[in-house]
Amino acid sequence: MSNTRDANRILFVKNMNFNTTGEDLYELFGSHGAIRQIRLGNTPKTKGTAYVAFEEAADCKSAMERINGFHLQERYLVLLYHQPARQAAIANKADIKAREEAVAAEKARLGMED
Repeated sequence: MSNTRDANRILFVKNMNFNTTGEDLYELFGSHGAIRQIRLGNTPKTKGTAYVAFEEAADCKSAMERINGFHLQERYLVLLYHQPARQAAIANKADIKAREEAVAAEKARLGMED
């Protein structure tokens, strides 16, 4: 799902009820066009989120316009277009920060100063 061309066909859904199923999302989003794939968050950090990939960008746009803010299972859905480059940058920043912290900890352990 990392191709830039694909990004305008993929929605990131958040603020979902933890009990929402893939079938619930297929029913809701499928009314806007053919769905290629739905991936539900399944870790403690990603629970309540999903990616919905459409076959066509126009269908994705239609879903974004009509479903963003939709009330489903006691929650208001928040939709964003999937931005793989932005997410990679965020992950890279977190990785650099973790490495900097590890170096600082090792320097402290060895009694070295900056």
